[in-house]
Amino acid sequence: MATLNEQIAAKLETLRGMLQADGGDLELVDIENKTVHLRLRGACGCCPHAMMTLKSGIERVLREELDPEITVERVM
Repeated sequence: MATLNEQIAAKLETLRGMLQADGGDLELVDIENKTVHLRLRGACGCCPHAMMTLKSGIERVLREELDPEITVERVM
């Protein structure tokens, strides 16, 4: 069975497609315990809705599908 970190990384890879469709991307910087550190790139890096993408999009999916204690933090 995959570790939580491996599950998070795999789920992020599937979510990248949605961001890439809008000209953006994400980079997994680090996972500390249940805190995921992401850097948004491309159109997502400078988008005024970036925090909403992280919290209401990516974090929500990770919590619903993997672990309700996961948090996502943005790395600039």
